[in-house]
Amino acid sequence: MTFKHLHPEGWAPAKGYANGIAARGTQVYVGGQVGWNAQQEFETDDLIEQIHQTLRNIKAVMDEAGAKPEHMVRMTWYVISREEYNSRLRELGTVYRDVFGKNFPAMTCVEVSALMEARAKVEIEVTAVIPDEA
Repeated sequence: MTFKHLHPEGWAPAKGYANGIAARGTQVYVGGQVGWNAQQEFETDDLIEQIHQTLRNIKAVMDEAGAKPEHMVRMTWYVISREEYNSRLRELGTVYRDVFGKNFPAMTCVEVSALMEARAKVEIEVTAVIPDEA
């Protein structure tokens, strides 16, 4: 196995993320993606719709490298409203699973005052590791 979830004994279960992952293989770094389309145009100002598009953008970049959702080892979220993010977790979970299934890498989520793209409500970056061939 080239991936190992790191979950210290006695810790409460991680829900929707991993505490850590050890991996070996080809590293893929996906730069911060926002919720615009392939022409870099925002189609919505709704947080969940922007998250859905952002996740699809990440998957498209990963596809270019041959990486799959189960290869994600690290995900960092930057959101402009912690309150809106937390109040819409159920909807967020639905769109996340639509794109990545039940693959939960080590995650960090940070509230920021603004993002470089004025209409962006979320920016997400991902690290994936494609396992070495056996």
